[in-house]
Amino acid sequence: MTGRRTPWPGVPADELAPDAVRPEPAPAAEAALRERLTEAVAASDAPDVVFAVSRRGRRTLHSGGTVAPPDVPREDLRYETGSASKTFTALLLTRLIRRGVLTGGEPAAGCLAPGTKTGPHPVTLAHLITHTSGLPALPADFVRRGLPAWRTNPYARYSAERLVDTFLRHTPRHRPGTRWHYSNYGVSVLGHAIAATTGTPWDHLITGQVLRALGLSGTALRAEGPETDAVGRRKDGRTPVPAFDAGGFQAAGAVRSTPNDLLTFLEAHLDPARSPAAGALRAARVPVLRRGPGHRHVHTVGWFRHPTDGGPMYFHSGATLGQQAFLGFRPDTDTALAAVCTRRFRARDPFIATAYALLSDDRL
Repeated sequence: MTGRRTPWPGVPADELAPDAVRPEPAPAAEAALRERLTEAVAASDAPDVVFAVSRRGRRTLHSGGTVAPPDVPREDLRYETGSASKTFTALLLTRLIRRGVLTGGEPAAGCLAPGTKTGPHPVTLAHLITHTSGLPALPADFVRRGLPAWRTNPYARYSAERLVDTFLRHTPRHRPGTRWHYSNYGVSVLGHAIAATTGTPWDHLITGQVLRALGLSGTALRAEGPETDAVGRRKDGRTPVPAFDAGGFQAAGAVRSTPNDLLTFLEAHLDPARSPAAGALRAARVPVLRRGPGHRHVHTVGWFRHPTDGGPMYFHSGATLGQQAFLGFRPDTDTALAAVCTRRFRARDPFIATAYALLSDDRL
């Protein structure tokens, strides 16, 4: 596969259709949606499940699960989004590029260790966010270091300092920009590189430039307790799992959020004009690489982009040791879907497939 990277900063204002009048859904349509969400929750087979849909700005949430409801309503809790956190990091990078703070072409090693000789083909920030850096999914020594806590929190045993040091000593297997390989490692390095070159910690950047900018008051980077955060479960659907600690991999998986906040995040992508991050949100929808046979797999800076009969749908899923999440939106139907559950991913797990099918169905 050859990754064809195109610049994403700067999207013509007329590329997106102007706001349309949003009619109220008919009672029959609303009832049909609730029935489909009820079926989706049941099909997910997880202790706690929430499916949250925004259609033309009108929200519908349905929750349930295989265990007794927690003291706090399921739809009010924060859930671990895992790798879907990368869409937040992508928006942060795009905002910084739009503001002229970064270009995306900066060599990551030079950001992390100024004065480093990077050679003619360095790994850039753009390579890291688009999974074309040549880095593996995880550092080579990740399993060895995380093994003592493999069933609790292996990522917590891999510090930011070790991750950066490992990257600075790593030689990519392929020339950056030529192959696509999904990498938690790469996006995590990106977070540290952005922090180093701006002189601002990543958690401060993501909080100020994304969470506060979009009004995501129910979104955080660390768990606080059962009164605010959902409790994950193992594959058996019963055994509790400690709250996820991303360690040095914050940029790739630390975001936890309520279903309503996730809808707010997705609605901003559907209607950028209403947001202070309008330019970055528009840019986040533009394809930046194509891969696979016939270049049929399309990616934006932070989203997977698949075709539907009416137009493209954008999505990203994520999983931690005890929770899963699916985020997606469709501009053609003005629909957003945020789905979360508290069960570790299993072989032939129905949750992601159920959420994907629901968003891709034109009847939604």
